[in-house]
Amino acid sequence: MTTSTLEPTVALESHRTTGRAPQKRSVGGTVGRGGVWLVMLVYGILSIVPMIWLLLAPSKTGPQLNNENPFAFGSFTNYGLAWQHLLTFQNGAILQWLLNSVLYTIAIVVIACVSAILAGYALAATALPFRRTFLITTLIAMIVPPVALVLPLFVEISNVGLFDTPAAVILTSSFYPFGVFLAYIYFTTSIPKELYEAAKVDGASEFGTFIRIALPLSKGLFGMLAFFSFSASWVNYFLPYVLLGSTSNFTLPVGLGVLFGSTPALNPSNGAEQSVIGRPEIALAGLLLAIPILIVFLASSRLLVRGVLAGSVKS
Repeated sequence: MTTSTLEPTVALESHRTTGRAPQKRSVGGTVGRGGVWLVMLVYGILSIVPMIWLLLAPSKTGPQLNNENPFAFGSFTNYGLAWQHLLTFQNGAILQWLLNSVLYTIAIVVIACVSAILAGYALAATALPFRRTFLITTLIAMIVPPVALVLPLFVEISNVGLFDTPAAVILTSSFYPFGVFLAYIYFTTSIPKELYEAAKVDGASEFGTFIRIALPLSKGLFGMLAFFSFSASWVNYFLPYVLLGSTSNFTLPVGLGVLFGSTPALNPSNGAEQSVIGRPEIALAGLLLAIPILIVFLASSRLLVRGVLAGSVKS
């Protein structure tokens, strides 16, 4: 029997064994997958290259940044030297800014996650009066640009006497309508309603159902809410800039804005030629903003994937 006569027989046996007709890969499908991978590769390079430069820039001096290869490595000593230069600005104010950002962000993430999960569960699984109205209001709040709310928030915070206090930033930044809507979608699509009903039949209250049923199944939701709220609050600049007046209360983004504006490396018009803050120091300051986000992303990556895929597979 020749090879040509064997091929139909093999295909027929494959069809009988699997119950499906043999599939052939089309040229168009291969080209399409290749195009997708090419686009992902280009965007990956565009995302990684600036980060690599940012990691390597503090290892070089100012003249080395101008004359050497952008991706050349200088020395580890220059990292320490750049850090020492940053500490000379306003007697080490960057340490206070860093501490403020950590404390503010932790409080914001906790309040935003807890309130978003409770509100999302209430909208999804309880007979809440005016539930549809609350949901529409949440969607409208998501659409409104955050910048448009800065002035009303400033007036409100000033009237209650919280201007230039940590509470001004923490309370206003904990307003998280996107998190509420995300929790609502999660509790609606990822947890079967039969679980809620079974718990209530067994005599559990609404809060008991939330604690014993919904909360243990919401680890993926926690990962998503924590990461998104952390990313938004850690790099938030405009709202803390408006609500804080004292340098000692500044967050890291606001403080770095002051630092960048006072160095001739980015603002030659200020005439502070004697400043030791140059481009290596600015790159190191940028790392202080970028690295925590990367660490939180890596720490919560499993929960993020679980939360993104929740409800996509029907059990």
